[in-house]
Amino acid sequence: MPRNSGAGYGCPHGDPSMLDSRETPQESRQDMTVGTTQEKLKTSSLTDRQPLSKESLNHALKLSVPEKVNNAQWDAPEVALWTTRADGRVRLRIDPSCPQLPYTVHRMFYEALDKYGDFSALGFKRQDKWEHISYSQYYLLARRAAKGFLKLGLERAHSVAILGFNSPEWFFSAVGTVFAGGIVTGIYTTSSPEACQYIAYDCCANVIVVDTQKQLEKILKVWKQLPHLKAVVIYKEPPPNKMANVYTMEEFMELGNEVPEEALDAIIDTQQPNQCCALVYTSGTTGNPKGVMLSQDNITWTARYGSQAGDIRPAEVQQEVVVSYLPLSHIAAQIYDLWTGIQWGAQVCFAEPDALKGSLVNTLREVEPTSHMGVPRVWEKIMERIQEVAAQSGFIRRKMLLWAMSVTLEQNLTCPGSDLKPFTTRLADYLVLAKVRQALGFAKCQKNFYGAAPMTAETQHFFLGLNIRLYAGYGLSETSGPHFMSSPCNYRLYSSGKLVPGCRVKLVNQDTEGIGEICLWGRTIFMGYLNMEDKTCEAIDEEGWLHTGDVGRLDADGFLYITGRLKELIITAGGENVPPVPIEEAVKMELPIISNAMLIGDQRKFLSMLLTLKCTLDPDTSDPTDNLTEQAVEFCQRVGSRATTVSEIVGKDEAVYQAIEEGIRRVNMNAAARPYHIQKWAILERDFSISGGELGPTMKLKRLTVLEKYKDIIDSFYQEQKL
Repeated sequence: MPRNSGAGYGCPHGDPSMLDSRETPQESRQDMTVGTTQEKLKTSSLTDRQPLSKESLNHALKLSVPEKVNNAQWDAPEVALWTTRADGRVRLRIDPSCPQLPYTVHRMFYEALDKYGDFSALGFKRQDKWEHISYSQYYLLARRAAKGFLKLGLERAHSVAILGFNSPEWFFSAVGTVFAGGIVTGIYTTSSPEACQYIAYDCCANVIVVDTQKQLEKILKVWKQLPHLKAVVIYKEPPPNKMANVYTMEEFMELGNEVPEEALDAIIDTQQPNQCCALVYTSGTTGNPKGVMLSQDNITWTARYGSQAGDIRPAEVQQEVVVSYLPLSHIAAQIYDLWTGIQWGAQVCFAEPDALKGSLVNTLREVEPTSHMGVPRVWEKIMERIQEVAAQSGFIRRKMLLWAMSVTLEQNLTCPGSDLKPFTTRLADYLVLAKVRQALGFAKCQKNFYGAAPMTAETQHFFLGLNIRLYAGYGLSETSGPHFMSSPCNYRLYSSGKLVPGCRVKLVNQDTEGIGEICLWGRTIFMGYLNMEDKTCEAIDEEGWLHTGDVGRLDADGFLYITGRLKELIITAGGENVPPVPIEEAVKMELPIISNAMLIGDQRKFLSMLLTLKCTLDPDTSDPTDNLTEQAVEFCQRVGSRATTVSEIVGKDEAVYQAIEEGIRRVNMNAAARPYHIQKWAILERDFSISGGELGPTMKLKRLTVLEKYKDIIDSFYQEQKL
């Protein structure tokens, strides 16, 4: 493997001196001054006595001449394909089929201003009224944030960490960080003080931006263990009392006025596309989180070509309207909401912080997005909510919905690419389904995406029945988001789409069915893991291919189908290789009362399974309650049980246990061979959750945690075999 002279070393924690240092939503155009915007943002401490007028924009634009690009150096063989240094550079993987010249984030934004300067960029709600920031205003706010960070002492190749819910402040702080030559690093709002400390220390955060006092308290607890941290900025609430080096957003933006525009432009002019500008930390399902280093080219290239592959439109054709609610510390939301928005002039409207606790649908109704993205669990929650409402509806309305969904699903499964719909299907859509989509806020939504985790066939079929196609994307933090994309032009049910232009894929160690490990190459591939040379070498081979650890197959037309993960593959004591996901999904399809199913059997004599039941969530904490969902109660009634809670079933409800046993027997009958049969199972007393530790921040199942947490139950499955 080629070695970088700086590989294996990030910012020097012991000696900071070694690094260089220096001091209504649908309206597409808005004619307002930034001074007015400051007035509207006063509840978030963004007031400012000095208006950001068109004159100040013109002054900034005269100074901000787009930086020159040196074409010769990006794929020079003497530059390594990876680095683990925050101040390192890498060779870009430029494919002849898509040879776009590399450019920086500032250049992307600067060029967008010429086309989209007066378009509405950011929508936010204040006092029950939607307000907007134009792209020109957005750019100026980002520049002022950049100067504020420089004044606070942001050093080259050091980070600004952001710990807060999605907001305009998150966006212009992120962009301002990059303009100032820093590295933007998101931290999940659910992180503990210890997790915040780990990330802030690892990325050498000079400044941390938080939204609330709750998040500020986390940082105050660990500040003494953060030698690089110089200041904290809080934007949604004022600090409880005056503290040294803690600034409100208003005070912070005022500091930026002391830095000349020319000083900022000098820094922007030195930036190169193959330098790191963003860190995305993996969720740490196995060990400490890894800091995925993304270059400016990773961001700008993916924002352009990844989104084009998903049929995202430029604003001059049709301004896309999206709702931002998924954590921006995750690559999917950051690329989709933040960077792609700038590339194409999209209007990004921010949901309320309690979006995933129930308010998201209200925001969707008000905003009416043209494209929408959700992790599978978000789509599942929408599905469950519709099912609950339908269950409480009158007989006729319920039958009408079931009829409409049935004929529409049949049409979409048998003729997926046909625009010619039979009269019955068109009637069903007009009378029923269009009203359902409108009630969900999807009346104008042309593209609905999902990614970050597998989606069950049940969920995909449900939304096809509503005439809503869910377009999958496949990628990782290490691929800057999407490497494969589905779209209205490239769609196959259950597939993750086709390669983004300029990207490559190969499957290694394929079996007889053509299933192998997915390896990826292209401009999306990350720079390396910060401070982790060994992990970087494990992920990237000598030719620059990223080994994902995912397994899948490609069909004759290039559509990718994910079948599982290498690390999740169960190898039984008899040597059988068993991918768990297809079996788990089959159980959930067969038994609609089941929420989560986890297959067990690695190095064991037979397969077993842990099951959880579908239950409602606490509206305040999003934790699972003891109450069954309407769908689960219906299942109980059909099998002769009167149970309405999980505790009424676990260990005591013979009717439900018998029904589950029969469902698993049906799954076993369809298995390829006897080693694939589930021989034992148990129902857990509580559904999996983030707070319980079984799920990660993007709702991915943390299998190792489950194995450890429920070790006694699992061991009991196999004790009899030892007699």
